[in-house]
Amino acid sequence: MSLNTGDSAWLLTATALVLFMTLPGLALFYAGLVRSKNVLSLLMQCFAITGVCSLLWFACGYSIAFGDGGAANSWWGGFGKAFLLGVGRDSLTGSIPEALFFMFQLTFAVITPALVIGAFAERMRFAAVLWFSAGWLLLVYAPVTHWIWGGGWLAKLGVMDFAGGIVVHVNAGVAALVCALVLGRRRGFPQVAMPPHSLPITACGAGMLWVGWFGFNAGSALAANGSAAMAMLATHLGASSGALAWMFVEWSRYGKPSMLGVMTGMVAGLGTITPASGFVGPAGAVVIGLTAGVVCFTATQILKRGLNIDDSLDVSPVHGVGGVVGSLLTGVFAAVSLGGAGFSMAGHSIAQQVGVQALGIGATLLWCGAVTWLLLKALRATVGLRVSEEQESEGLDLASHGERGYIG
Repeated sequence: MSLNTGDSAWLLTATALVLFMTLPGLALFYAGLVRSKNVLSLLMQCFAITGVCSLLWFACGYSIAFGDGGAANSWWGGFGKAFLLGVGRDSLTGSIPEALFFMFQLTFAVITPALVIGAFAERMRFAAVLWFSAGWLLLVYAPVTHWIWGGGWLAKLGVMDFAGGIVVHVNAGVAALVCALVLGRRRGFPQVAMPPHSLPITACGAGMLWVGWFGFNAGSALAANGSAAMAMLATHLGASSGALAWMFVEWSRYGKPSMLGVMTGMVAGLGTITPASGFVGPAGAVVIGLTAGVVCFTATQILKRGLNIDDSLDVSPVHGVGGVVGSLLTGVFAAVSLGGAGFSMAGHSIAQQVGVQALGIGATLLWCGAVTWLLLKALRATVGLRVSEEQESEGLDLASHGERGYIG
């Protein structure tokens, strides 16, 4: 296949949009949600994770995810493309330069560990954040990426994940839940109110996420074609439906719709439509988005109010539960009879495809949960996980970085 300049131009744009989702989108979204004494710590973590994960992706992460692992190809890609060995200016992946494909996938490898930090916000040591993100990228994210997008065993079974419902959102959601359980609650939770210190900052980040997600989902077509266009449309409809569904459920339950609620519903809609975005039609996208708003709202209430689990910024009930719901519904609404593009394996029925999707979710849940737990235990025994009670009370901005987000 020869180079297609139109496809390449679109993917260059999409790559910039996905990086924009992390910096400054996710960074601002998270920073506004924490207390003012921790605002810089969230920004710092997003910036540092971007640097660490980018270099590790270059060193071996990309090779593990997308390399040719020989006999072990179903499980990991090996080190044949470590440090981009053999990748030059003229190397192609389909109709685009391989360097561009590498860079596009790098932005996914950056934002996925960055999503997880919302679960342990305001209480994890900065050194532990960096070591955890690095280890998790190589031991969890890269192998699961290979299983589904790199031609691995789940891809061969027909698992459908257009832009990261399992690879990104289920993965990050499971890791977030394990992190919240291992680290324990913030001091005072749930008796002490810990409201966001700046919803306007969060709203700025949320808007950037919504726009950036077009690159995330539509860019995953890897071409400027009808699949990319439908993915963009489905993404917008899913986000809109999720935002409104969450808003109306909250309004009905508590008497008032909140800005925080509509933003969280939007993110739930975006995460839930992600695996289905290039496979379903507009009507399917609306149903998936509406389902996301209701189910993720309920999951958040159960996790925080019912189980008192302190996933600080609701990563597991929004991204994790949303990723599960969206991945399962992909197996329904991708059916041609329901306006979708069809299943990846010829002859699959809806029930068979849903079963395959459930297998992919289950495998990711088990691998991610076990490795995340072991990684946290290893870090607790070496560099330590939590800051001291005194440092937590003081705030991580001063305790970890010697700076204040606000003066006066």
